[in-house]
Amino acid sequence: MQKAFRNVLVIAIIGVIIFGLFSWLNGNGNMPKQLTYNQFVKQLDKGDLKTLEIQPEQNVYMVSGKTKKGEDYSSTILYNNDKELEKITDKAQSQDGLKFTVKEEEKQSVFVSILTTLIPVLIIALLFIFFLSQAQGGGGGGGRMMNFGKSKAKMYDSQKKRVRFSDVAGADEEKQELVEIVDFLKDNKQFKQMGSRIPKGVLLVGPPGTGKTLLARAVAGEAGTPFFSISGSDFVEMFVGVGASRVRDLFENAKKNAPCIIFIDEIDAVGRQRGAGVGGGHDEREQTLNQLLVEMDGFGENEGIIMIAATNRPDILDPALLRPGRFDRQIQVGRPDV
Repeated sequence: MQKAFRNVLVIAIIGVIIFGLFSWLNGNGNMPKQLTYNQFVKQLDKGDLKTLEIQPEQNVYMVSGKTKKGEDYSSTILYNNDKELEKITDKAQSQDGLKFTVKEEEKQSVFVSILTTLIPVLIIALLFIFFLSQAQGGGGGGGRMMNFGKSKAKMYDSQKKRVRFSDVAGADEEKQELVEIVDFLKDNKQFKQMGSRIPKGVLLVGPPGTGKTLLARAVAGEAGTPFFSISGSDFVEMFVGVGASRVRDLFENAKKNAPCIIFIDEIDAVGRQRGAGVGGGHDEREQTLNQLLVEMDGFGENEGIIMIAATNRPDILDPALLRPGRFDRQIQVGRPDV
């Protein structure tokens, strides 16, 4: 609630500053009636003018004053039209009752000139920075500004909020297939000494609401390892290269906390078969998938990291995801039968 109020307050302040700036630059009083040059000359010839003031300003002569009806007026004369200016001066001086003055040109200070040029640019830059920070995480501080490539995965400490297999009801066969993963995470040295190969990735396949996420958390809870959870759609953004950067950041964090589990929910959002999209082989989603495939190979650096993913559309996944060394084990998760 406080964060939302702060965001609204910042937007309101920026709006007031912009409104005040434009009011200051454009003037905020009653604007005088703008006359064309011919209209001004006709009124001068008829003697309808009460006051006349000529002010040199920015390559033109600004003409202003009041009519005998009390209306404010203004007009302009170009600098290079000196003959017309002399005629107007002669006519004004020859009329009785017309208050006529000519002012000297006011030179604008260099500071004011620079200020009026820079203020709009600074406001636009501040607005861009503000909305960019909002898009990257809901109004955080400046430290969130360049966090495009940071992973959005949430890390759960299995020791604090532990989910066990006993918390998952009606999935006895699925739990039995995952026991091997738990044993490996508990004591991976024993598996290495025996020369056993453990699956690097497990794909949980089943309709929505069957407890795939809960099963993945139960594996981490039984093994007592950290659990990283992220949705497949969290990788892909409108900016090119962000998804691949988030994949790299996710695996960097996982390596620091190994042994651990990375769980990707709805992996079909990022793991769809390549070449089927509008962007061909160069769109952001396919770059993200390519980086995920590279990280899962690992070349021995990802020891102790188990990938678990969930989907209800295994038929649309890229074949490279399902080959040995990646998601090489599929577990069908049916509806609870208790």
